[in-house]
Amino acid sequence: MRTSRPHPRSRSCHPRAGSFSVPGRGFLLSIVVFLILTPPAAGQYGAITFENSGPPTAQEAFLRGVLLLHSFEYGPSAEAFREAQRIAPDFALAYWGEAMTYNHPVWFQQDREAARAVLARLGATPEDRLARAPTERERDYLRAVEILYGDGPKASRDTLYAEAMQAMMARYPDDPEAAAFTALALLGTSHGGRHIPTYMRAAAIAEEVFRDNPSHPGAAHYMIHSYDDPVHAPLGLRAARAYARIAPAASHAQHMTSHIFIALGMWNDVVAANEVSFAVSGDRNYHGLYWLAYAYLQQGRYDDALARLRFIRARPRPGKQYLVSMWATHVVATRAWDHPGGVSTIDMTDEERSLNPRGMFASGLLALHAGDIKGARRWADALQAMADRRRPDAVGDDPALLSVEAARLELSGAIRRAEGDDEGGLADLRAAAATEDRMPFEFGPPVIVKPTHEMLGEALLELGRAEEARGEFKRALELAPRRALSLLGLARAAEQAGHHDRALVAYRTLHAIWANADRSLPERSEVDRALATDAGSSR
Repeated sequence: MRTSRPHPRSRSCHPRAGSFSVPGRGFLLSIVVFLILTPPAAGQYGAITFENSGPPTAQEAFLRGVLLLHSFEYGPSAEAFREAQRIAPDFALAYWGEAMTYNHPVWFQQDREAARAVLARLGATPEDRLARAPTERERDYLRAVEILYGDGPKASRDTLYAEAMQAMMARYPDDPEAAAFTALALLGTSHGGRHIPTYMRAAAIAEEVFRDNPSHPGAAHYMIHSYDDPVHAPLGLRAARAYARIAPAASHAQHMTSHIFIALGMWNDVVAANEVSFAVSGDRNYHGLYWLAYAYLQQGRYDDALARLRFIRARPRPGKQYLVSMWATHVVATRAWDHPGGVSTIDMTDEERSLNPRGMFASGLLALHAGDIKGARRWADALQAMADRRRPDAVGDDPALLSVEAARLELSGAIRRAEGDDEGGLADLRAAAATEDRMPFEFGPPVIVKPTHEMLGEALLELGRAEEARGEFKRALELAPRRALSLLGLARAAEQAGHHDRALVAYRTLHAIWANADRSLPERSEVDRALATDAGSSR
C-alpha cells in the first residue's frame, strides 16, 4: 500500500485556520514567503492512500500527480505523471492519471484528443491498454477513462463515466480514490446548471472520504464545490477551513476556500484566501484576482480594487475575460459615473468591452449616465445580438443565454427610465429579475454584474416605493449574502418605509463590512450618521 503523508509543517502554516478575522499583513506576508520559498513536498498537497502496481521508485511522482489532480493543478499534475512514466514506462495508472488531467469536470471542459494521445502511448487499442494493467481494479480505472474519452456527446459520456465510477466505488468499497473520483464525476454531470440532488450525492460521498482521511485534498475540495451556494454554504465551512491547511502549496486550494466564504458574504475571509492564492500562484491566478477585487469592492476598498485592475491591465498578455469582468464589476460597484476618477484611467477598447455581457452592460450604463442614450442603445442592441447568436444552441433554461438576456433587459429598463418611461422601465427590470430567478445558482461573484433584484430595488426606491424596494433588496441578499450595495439599498428602503430598527440592522452590518473602507467612500458617512443618530436618541 502506497501512502503520501502530510509534511509535518503543512498543518499549521496557513494563516486562516479557525478564524473569521483577517490576519495582520506581516503575518500574511510571512506565510506567503514560506509557501513560495519552501520546496513543495508531497505533504504540501495533502495525503492519500492509493494502492497500485507501480514500482517503488515511481510512487512519489505518481502520488504527487494524483494529489495535484485533486486540487485542479492540471499542468503540474500532468508533469508528475509523465515523470512516473519515465521512471516506469509500463506503469499503466501513470498514463491514466495524465489522461485525467485533460478533463475539468466542474468547468465542463475537456481536451479529448490530448487525453486519447496519452492513452495511445500506453497502447494502441483499449484492449492493448488493459493488457498493461496487472490487476482487475487498475483495469477498471482504465475502462472508466475509456468511457470518459470515448465516442458521443460530452454530456452523455460524462453521465456514463459517472455511472462507471459509481459501480467501481461499489466494487471496491475500501478504495478512497474510487470514491473521491466518483464524487467529482457526479459534479461533472450537472450540465444544465447546479442540480442540488446530484450535488448532495457528491457531497455525501466526499464527506465519507473526508471523515476517514481529514488530509484528503479531493474530499475537502469536492465538498466545497458541492456546498458553495448560499443555502448549503454553512455545511462547507469545515472543509473550507481545512482545505487551505491540507494543500498549502496549491494556489487553487487557497482560492477554493473562498467559494464558501463568498456564498456567506465573509469578505475578510474571501480577501485573505485570495491574497494568499494569488501570491502562491506567482501572480498568475487571474481567477482568484477577480474574486479578490470583488471582495475589496464589497469592503469599500475601492483603491485596492483599482490597483488590482491596473495590475491586470498592465500585464503583457492578460486574461482578457477577467480584465473585462473586473473592469465591469468596478464600474457597477463604484458607480463610476459619479466617481469617474479611478476607472477612467483604465483604457478599455470597444472590442475588449464586447468580450462578455458584463463589459457590454457596464459600457451601456456609462454611456447612459453620460447622457448618450444612443450609445447606450447600441450596447443594448449588442447584448440582443449576443443572445440571438446563443439562442439556437441553447437547451432548456440555458444559464449563459439567460444571463445575457437579463443584462439586456436591465439595460433596456434603465434606458426607458432615462427617457421618462418609468413604468416601461420597471416592466423591463421585473422581466430581468424573473429571468435571473430562472437561472441555477452559479458560485462566485454575480454572473449578472448588476444583480437584477438590486437594480429593481434601486429603481423602486428612486420612485418612492420603499416597501416594494425593500422586498427586492431582501431577495437580492438571499442570492448574494452581505453584498454591500444590496445592504445599503435595504437600509435606505427600510428607513423610508418607516422600519427604523430594521434599517439600523442593515446599517450596522455595513458598518462592520466597511471597517477598513476608503476614507473617501461617501456612503460610509451615511452609515456613520445613521448609527450616531441612533446612539444619540438612545441616551
